[in-house]
Amino acid sequence: MSFSIAGKTAIVTGAANGVGLAIARHFVDRGAKVMLADIDEDRLVDECGKDTEGDGTMRYFAGDLRERLTVANLLSATIDAFDRIDILVNASRQMVVSDPLDPDQDAVDSLLQQNLMTSLRLTQCVARRMIRQAEDDGLEEGSAGAIVNLSSIAARRTHPELLGYSVSCAALEQMTRSMAVALAPHRIRVNAVAFGSVLSASLQGVLKDHPGYRDEIRDHTPLGRIAKPAELAEAVQFLASDGAQFVTGQIVTVDGGRTLIDPVDAPAH
Repeated sequence: MSFSIAGKTAIVTGAANGVGLAIARHFVDRGAKVMLADIDEDRLVDECGKDTEGDGTMRYFAGDLRERLTVANLLSATIDAFDRIDILVNASRQMVVSDPLDPDQDAVDSLLQQNLMTSLRLTQCVARRMIRQAEDDGLEEGSAGAIVNLSSIAARRTHPELLGYSVSCAALEQMTRSMAVALAPHRIRVNAVAFGSVLSASLQGVLKDHPGYRDEIRDHTPLGRIAKPAELAEAVQFLASDGAQFVTGQIVTVDGGRTLIDPVDAPAH
């Protein structure tokens, strides 16, 4: 079974930087056509503006995906650019350190909206399009589409200072399982990748300010290092490919073994 995504069309959210951008570029390098979506238009232009003028495999869409109309506009822009959508990667996420005892500062409402509801609404919108495509194509077997959500091991660890982030990731994982069952009759697969420490732009900033934190992360990771964004992109590609046609509703953990030993008070990033 091939893990190829060549010729597929994908939407990747949170794609202006970090892990989302790494996934988008990885997909393009593997032959996919990709719509990069993010609220930060300046970063999108800086990162991929020139590429959109090339062979037509890369486009970007700037907008606030917390707005329902923006979600619909993203799908329309993707169809206008590439005619179809085969893969959705919900990589947009936000982490905020907050006070779990202060209802005005616990970040639960804002992070549920950012990390859960944007992914849910886009999943619903894209899934309806995938169903129509399969009907139009007369597809009677095989995968009609793949959706991959990005979560975190924080969904299964206890970090009170990350209450909003942990709750939103846990909710996202339950949404993944529920949507997998709901969309299975339509042959649309829904999975998630839960990751530990990845050398993203945000973590690089933390390590710059706190150099000793790198060793602390390594000490809590059996494989003894921090993951590269490209390693996460490989896992996402597998779940998006036809090689995972019988995989749905799964939370694939990519954390170097960290959740096997991680105590409740260890730092989470």
